[in-house]
Amino acid sequence: QVQLVESGGGLVQAGGSLRLSCAASGIMYSSDVMGWYRQAPGKQRELVATITTGGSTNYADSVKGRFTISRDNAENTVYLQMLSLKFEDTAVYYCNIKRGLAGKNYWGQGTQVTVSS
Repeated sequence: QVQLVESGGGLVQAGGSLRLSCAASGIMYSSDVMGWYRQAPGKQRELVATITTGGSTNYADSVKGRFTISRDNAENTVYLQMLSLKFEDTAVYYCNIKRGLAGKNYWGQGTQVTVSS
């Protein structure tokens, strides 16, 4: 079992920046993919970015060039540096671990990011 705890959300003006952190506790595997998803009011949860243990990354087109995902494998922590935030980035951001061939998902409780225009 894995538990994920996010931190770093908040209120920021458009053009500002925030850094999200997510610490995982429990057994971790080298094949675990860590990532961030977000869900805005009235919308489905969507991928923001993912990162493998080896550092391979994947980003949603909407955040490329503005967001950077990173990972500290020794600390089982994943980060999301968000720059040039836009009003449309407002959402609850969820930390995620995807595990195994079946892609079992583990989720954090979510952290609110609000960007004022």
